[in-house]
Amino acid sequence: MKSWLWLRFWSPEAWRTWMRQRSQWRDYRSAAVGPDGQPVTKPGRPVSPAWVPGAILVGFIALAPSAEPPLAEAAATETTVSTTTTTTVVTTTSTTTIVSTVEPPTSTSVPSVPQPDLLLSPPALGESGDPQGNPPEGSELVVVSSITDGDTLDVARPDGTVVTVRLIGINTPEANECFSDEASEVLSVLAPFGAQVSMTSDVSDVDQYDRKLRYLWTGSMSVNEEIVRRGAGISRRYQPDTAMAERLEQAQEDAKGALLGLWAPEACGPRADALISVEAIEFDPPGNENDALNEEWVKIRNDGENLVDLSGWSIKDESASNRYDFPAVFALAPGESVTVHSGCGDDFGAVLFWCSVGAAVWNNDGDTVFLLDPSGNAHSTHSYAGTIPATTQSPPTSALGFVGGGVCDPSYPDVCIPSAPPDLDCGDVTHRRFRVLPPDPHGFDGNDDDGVGCESG
Repeated sequence: MKSWLWLRFWSPEAWRTWMRQRSQWRDYRSAAVGPDGQPVTKPGRPVSPAWVPGAILVGFIALAPSAEPPLAEAAATETTVSTTTTTTVVTTTSTTTIVSTVEPPTSTSVPSVPQPDLLLSPPALGESGDPQGNPPEGSELVVVSSITDGDTLDVARPDGTVVTVRLIGINTPEANECFSDEASEVLSVLAPFGAQVSMTSDVSDVDQYDRKLRYLWTGSMSVNEEIVRRGAGISRRYQPDTAMAERLEQAQEDAKGALLGLWAPEACGPRADALISVEAIEFDPPGNENDALNEEWVKIRNDGENLVDLSGWSIKDESASNRYDFPAVFALAPGESVTVHSGCGDDFGAVLFWCSVGAAVWNNDGDTVFLLDPSGNAHSTHSYAGTIPATTQSPPTSALGFVGGGVCDPSYPDVCIPSAPPDLDCGDVTHRRFRVLPPDPHGFDGNDDDGVGCESG
């Protein structure tokens, strides 16, 4: 590897001229108009001063190969938060040599997750199955002819007919939404154009758009599951087609735990510097909520110490067809909550209205609340599995901080878990890492008393 170091000695006047030209050029490139609002006249590019008499040229060649990896390779494995460069000038009687060294970063290096590599890696043996294995018994062999989005594609049957397939149990971002392009790319990697794949059905044959509802397989690898496992889509129970619901839900938990795809903190852009969470949801009030939409609600809380402007924030459900945008001027004080009712009304104070037309927002058989920051990141999520078996007692008015649908124990304010009996353990509930308050009748907090229930397993 050759390295050259060149020194120029410029006259003071030549140096000042060059610095002035460079400053003017940078000002022009950074702003099309000046402080007075008038267009900036394009200056000439800065020109290095000519060699002045007596200039000294010093060069050296380093013939030894470098033992350090190329910078591009190093950048692929970790992202350095900050670096410091120092310059040492060593003077001798015959030459002047400038030696530049780069010191270690002053703060800890942060490993970067190679998201594109993980998202778009070829199908491989893993939790979702073996792409080289045998397809499920009784599956139908087809060939991929085109891809519409992350959960919809066209396939050709052996007789040449082409049908549109909607993947069961998952939902990927719609066109123009954050991560929609990435989801389509993931499907094209797992089931590329022209590839032979197989598909199986569940209870339903088609949906309301006459698309075939199918599980897709590459070998014995579930494409539906792998999309969710890579974080390119979410698991969603579409009754009655739930044969693989538990596998898909576990894949989603794995993706969330690994901060993959949609679950990455900055998947859609800069993450909002705020501590906002989904505090509670009433998804199944007594009676028919379609006739009383304001009995259905979701509550959002500011857990931080600063006032948070919620302009640009939004709430959506798993289907992404229901979305609520917070008012243009709305802020939430520290420790305060705001309740968003599904029906219509006049916003006042900490009570807002979604104004969903004609139907309830939240599914009684399970759904996920997505709280999105202005960039579109899933800042906070809250999932529930469905209505708890009916009891003879409705939640009291004071229980609005708990998830509705049955009698929810106040020791678990962010999820709906009934009081004992029976005594439950973490294997009996789907929730993980939820907030626990005394007296914790089920003992979900364990022996560490850190206020977090079911931290593993």
